[in-house]
Amino acid sequence: MSFTVIDQAPPRLNRSELAVPGSNPAFFEKAAQSDVDVIFLDLEDAVAPDEKEQARKNIIQALNDIDWRGKIMSVRINGLDTHYMYRDVVDVIEQAGANLDLIMIPKAGCKEDIYALDMLVSQIEAAKKLKKRIGFEMIIETALGMQNVFDIAAASPRNESLHFGVADYAASTKAKTTSIGGPNPNYHILTDADSSGKRDVHWGDMWHYAVAKMVVAARANGLRPIDGPFGDFQDGDGYQAQAHRSATLGCEGKWAIHPSQISLANDVFTPTEQETTKAQRILDAMADAQKQGKGAVTLDGRLIDIASIKQAQVMVEKAKAIKARSKG
Repeated sequence: MSFTVIDQAPPRLNRSELAVPGSNPAFFEKAAQSDVDVIFLDLEDAVAPDEKEQARKNIIQALNDIDWRGKIMSVRINGLDTHYMYRDVVDVIEQAGANLDLIMIPKAGCKEDIYALDMLVSQIEAAKKLKKRIGFEMIIETALGMQNVFDIAAASPRNESLHFGVADYAASTKAKTTSIGGPNPNYHILTDADSSGKRDVHWGDMWHYAVAKMVVAARANGLRPIDGPFGDFQDGDGYQAQAHRSATLGCEGKWAIHPSQISLANDVFTPTEQETTKAQRILDAMADAQKQGKGAVTLDGRLIDIASIKQAQVMVEKAKAIKARSKG
């Protein structure tokens, strides 16, 4: 273990994160009644320029008046390169900061972006005497952001999660695709021809590198890595396949741009009863081994050691958090 100790972001369930346009208040109560873990009320891409001011007012009223049923609440502000951003931050925090958990920062490009927001938010919190610290979610969705992702992740103690914004990232890198997430038929390999001359086609995941790099940056700084949107909300199988790939790489949640995707994300990122039982057996076996002065032991014919404990603890704690939330 390195002498450098990584401080972990506040633990929050983040299996599913629902995007709700601030310009459509009719959706707010439905979101509050859903089974989603995190809701971000959007002031950026989902809101037309002439609706920005009213959307901001809608969000402030909703944060103060709606019973969000214990959900984690976030607001996606407009970009730092726009004139909407400072009013988003000032108005929302001054008028509804006590009911806000997170601010989502779109198109995070460098550590200075995060520093600037941190300074502004800190001043407002101090002036309004807010008792809880508002955290930051950063969307990595540009080539610049991906280049600087490690600096961004370490830029502020407010940082809690990194998100992969696949659509804007594709545009930024000029990727030859118009889909929002998911595979691309042109991103494939051909096997060598067999004796009959046949060659098999194997599709790859064109987003693998970007998601994997974001996961490393997040985990190296104690943050939650979250996969972003999947555009075809009628393709549940495709959504789950993408979510499973992201979960395998280390993500602990995924966006839902439609309510139908909430249960899909929750299912993928919730440990099964079998997985939780196995994790608890690992903890129990290691506890017995340590009483006997052993640093490793076998369970079901496989070696388990200190690293196994850490993996099992994560799973068991997550299962407990999910169970506690369902009771609430």
